[in-house]
Amino acid sequence: MTPSKDIARLIEIMAALRTPVTGCPWDLEQTYETIAPYTIEEAYEVADAIARQDFVDLKDELGDLLLQVAYHARMAEEQDAFAFGDVVEAITAKMIRRHPHVFGSDEERAAGAAPGFWARIKAEERAEKAAARDAGVAQRAGLLPTGRRGDGLLADVSLALPALTRAVKLQDKAAKVGFDWPSLAPVFDKMREELAELEEIAAPADPRAASPDRTPQRTAKIEEEFGDLLFVMANVARHLKLDPEAALRGANQKFARRFAHIEHRLAEQGRGPTDSSLAEMDALWDEAKAIERTEKS
Repeated sequence: MTPSKDIARLIEIMAALRTPVTGCPWDLEQTYETIAPYTIEEAYEVADAIARQDFVDLKDELGDLLLQVAYHARMAEEQDAFAFGDVVEAITAKMIRRHPHVFGSDEERAAGAAPGFWARIKAEERAEKAAARDAGVAQRAGLLPTGRRGDGLLADVSLALPALTRAVKLQDKAAKVGFDWPSLAPVFDKMREELAELEEIAAPADPRAASPDRTPQRTAKIEEEFGDLLFVMANVARHLKLDPEAALRGANQKFARRFAHIEHRLAEQGRGPTDSSLAEMDALWDEAKAIERTEKS
């Protein structure tokens, strides 16, 4: 087996890995459920390479992500559900169908991207999927999860999305039918309201206590209020036309960078974080901030 730029070689490799007796024992044990976390992880690795503008990594990470598609398609083929070619056909058909202003008739191309055409086409696709399920195609293949998605406006927002991303998509869907604040100001008001509610429930009953009473009921309520606050923050990001996941990734990178500065400076003194006080580390944190400001100016 030799490398190739032909997608057929990847499909051959995946089939060989999944062939009983002669294949890879680990690959043979895998299922849709066990591979799904890797699929999500590889998508994040692609996003990370893009954020770093590392095109050497991006090439490799896109390959890893493509492998995930080949993996799931191979398992489906083993169940006689569909094959890799069917996946390609499905996405090409979808792209053609969703771009009548590019691939359609002369009249459709001349009309351009008419307002509302995207929502109409997606509604047609949902109806087609529902018909296919009712025909029993997916059920016979054993691929449907327990329970079906509903047919409501928010039904096609995937549960597997990162929570902040899903919050924005849910809010976007609702906004399209008018369920949205008209400006950012009331969103900030709601943010302050949710923060106050979280602060109230999280505060210890005894002001001298280090943490609140953590009964199951109280913990559940704190979690609920914290979730409400995060949901509103996602809405703030949406109104500001920001990606909350990208913003948080940036904050994570900044924290890691500044903490690394703390570790480096302490190492110069022959110490580590566990050998220093919070005040010392806080001073080094401020030093890192000052360096960053100087570098940016």
